[in-house]
Amino acid sequence: MIAGILKERNGETRVSLTPEVVKQLQQMSVTVWVEQDAGAAAWYNDQAYTEAGAVITSAAEIIAKADIILTLQPPEPNLFPALSGKILVGILQPLYRLAEVEQWAANGITTFSLDAIPRTTRAQSMDVLSSQASIAGYKAVLLAAYTYSRYFPMLMTAAGSIAPAKALILGAGVAGLQAIATARRLGAVVEVFDTRPAVKEEVMSLGAKFVEVEGAADASRAGGYAVEQSESYKQQQQQRIAESITKADIVITTAQIPGKPAPVLISTEMINTMKPGSVIIDLAAATGGNTTLTVNNESKVHNGVTIIGNSNLPAAMPADASKLYAKNVLNFLKLILDKDGQAILRFEDEIVKGACITHGGQIVNDRVKSMLQPA
Repeated sequence: MIAGILKERNGETRVSLTPEVVKQLQQMSVTVWVEQDAGAAAWYNDQAYTEAGAVITSAAEIIAKADIILTLQPPEPNLFPALSGKILVGILQPLYRLAEVEQWAANGITTFSLDAIPRTTRAQSMDVLSSQASIAGYKAVLLAAYTYSRYFPMLMTAAGSIAPAKALILGAGVAGLQAIATARRLGAVVEVFDTRPAVKEEVMSLGAKFVEVEGAADASRAGGYAVEQSESYKQQQQQRIAESITKADIVITTAQIPGKPAPVLISTEMINTMKPGSVIIDLAAATGGNTTLTVNNESKVHNGVTIIGNSNLPAAMPADASKLYAKNVLNFLKLILDKDGQAILRFEDEIVKGACITHGGQIVNDRVKSMLQPA
């Protein structure tokens, strides 16, 4: 079995396997081929891969001869025919790439999207959304602190006193919780909104204030993902956010719903009430953003408020992001490879079934199929 690692495109700095994990795959009888300089942007050079037992070769050679292609983002569509009969593993985001999903099936590619893995206790070791979101939450606060023109902590000096920054975190998932912890370490006063009352205790344990909005839809059956809320709830939520945002210096937004545009939580009118010099970091920018003014991969200033749209902050910390992602990939591969390193697709396993998007020329993922059905 040959596993191929392609160099990421479109500015992606992470790599899907690190030399440390290459060694572990070798012990599983898997040969690893790595495209030249695939890990360079994440500070893993070709020599490190060679010393770990990998073969450095070209992308064309990998695409032609590898049995499994490991990646973060899916390859370009012009490569799909060459991947016929192969297994593709990555963060494929099929709910946002429905046209490409149909092409994967038409070209006979077996695809596993790690962002579709059920978020269960057993799957935690391969939960790429959590491992990468933790980095995003941490980096979002550091980016806000760098952009913000004032201190985060309260300071009492001979020259006068500095009040602590007030941070508002929208969403207490993995990214939100890491943002809370990081903001608190820097000395900010933190308020948090989330649609799930169950996270209140965790938020408070980190030293933040949880702002409750009654009437949230039950998300207990959504497999750990967010769900759409009622219009009544949204109106109450907007009112409470509007009250908090006027006092906030820093706002970190993380709210997303799989397969749908990100919910707009912050209106232009709300932004107009914020203090000049305030900063918003929108981690949902790639799916439309949580503010009306967010532009993905751009920083803009409106009425004195800086709004930064960035959904790929893990790529700003590529060494550790790649290390965590590679461990997620390794743990998933253990489910689809036997002791001799050969692929055995056990679709009776809920994790394997949940992650599989296309197989045998068909779209097999129920969520994706439901989105492709005519209304």
